[in-house]
Amino acid sequence: MTEKTTSAERIVAVIPARLASNRLPRKVLREIAGRPLLAWVMDAAKACPQLDEIVVAVDSEEVADVCRREGWRYQMTSPDLPSGTDRMHVVSQSVAADIYVNIQGDEPTITPAHIEALLRPFSSGPHVEVTTVRVACTQENIANPNAVKVVTANGGRALYFSRATIPYDRDMTGGVQHWKHIGLYAYRADALRKFATLAAGELEQIERLEQLRLLENNLGLYVETVEQDTVGVDTEDDLRRVEKLLTKS
Repeated sequence: MTEKTTSAERIVAVIPARLASNRLPRKVLREIAGRPLLAWVMDAAKACPQLDEIVVAVDSEEVADVCRREGWRYQMTSPDLPSGTDRMHVVSQSVAADIYVNIQGDEPTITPAHIEALLRPFSSGPHVEVTTVRVACTQENIANPNAVKVVTANGGRALYFSRATIPYDRDMTGGVQHWKHIGLYAYRADALRKFATLAAGELEQIERLEQLRLLENNLGLYVETVEQDTVGVDTEDDLRRVEKLLTKS
């Protein structure tokens, strides 16, 4: 069994489960192999021994009903909140923890290994305030603006995230390693509280990437590498693809 980050740290996972979705309405309740998408996310979270508690941050009675039926702890949050991080911050005001893990409610292919990687950098010390993960970028995603790329310093601190191709291979030498960002995050409690007070910065608004707010305000964001990518569900095609992945024998 994987050891906790430290024996004294309490780690709470929050799964933002917003019912409204522009591209795929009601997606957290859409069924995959006869079960709500949200149930698959919960399975991965429950299988991670480092998590002391899991809370679903809901914005509707319909999702709350599912949580009650399944016996999952949940907390109602406003449907007007702009992001999953904001929902996590609301939960943090009533559920105490040293570290809060944001597990996307539309990522049914997440595994315990992703969560364990997310928590690993915290053992390095208090300079690690926020963590996220990356995976080797496939050739087709290098120029894809929907696949966010990340570059890091030695030691794993994030330097920049972009929808553009970074680093750019100016001399076209080939063999450049590009890294795709996976949108999972963990925050120390103080960093989460600070984030909630910050306004969106210029870079965040240009790239439409919330994590750039952390870099613009000098929070220590560190990136861990994972072997397996995840598949976020935004469309009917994503839903069918995920079902094939999760039900293959």
